[in-house]
Amino acid sequence: MNPTASDVRRDVERLEEDILEKSKRLAELKRSLPRETVKDYVLAGWDGPVSLSSLFEEKTDLIVIHNMGKGCRYCTLWADGFNGVRRHLADRAGFVVCSPDSVATQKSFAASRGWAFPMVSGHGSTFIEDMGFRGEKSWMPGLSTFHRLPGGGIERVARAFFGPYDPFCGVWHMIALLADGEKEWAPKYEY
Repeated sequence: MNPTASDVRRDVERLEEDILEKSKRLAELKRSLPRETVKDYVLAGWDGPVSLSSLFEEKTDLIVIHNMGKGCRYCTLWADGFNGVRRHLADRAGFVVCSPDSVATQKSFAASRGWAFPMVSGHGSTFIEDMGFRGEKSWMPGLSTFHRLPGGGIERVARAFFGPYDPFCGVWHMIALLADGEKEWAPKYEY
């Protein structure tokens, strides 16, 4: 027997509720894992060396986006989106994008994209690799969240990896709802 449109709508609503609840539960579980103490890394800032602790600014929490750099169209898509929400994120926590690109490459590429968020380079540091965003063959995208302790120490609270259909980029979800879904679509630097 074929399901009716009403049956399918009900299944969709149940699945959406289930995904929402599981997403909340996943975040709770990640936050409940033992926190990892991290050193106060020195990274390459646009105006010279910067410490991880300085990226918190006046906040007690920090979001670091691990971006693969200029050579990744997908990371560029994610970063384009973060440009739009950066002020909202920065209201709650420090926010910075870190890539392995040199500062000069970052500055040039960010200007070409109109990015206004702060960036640091992990070039010459073990930060990106130590945080688990270096694979056997290349860098990997994602994010780490950190918390500054009252005594000044830093703990990593959680991490997540980026990829198509993750919860950090709405573009995939919107395109998936088109008549033919994503088909062969992939992000480009220019359209």
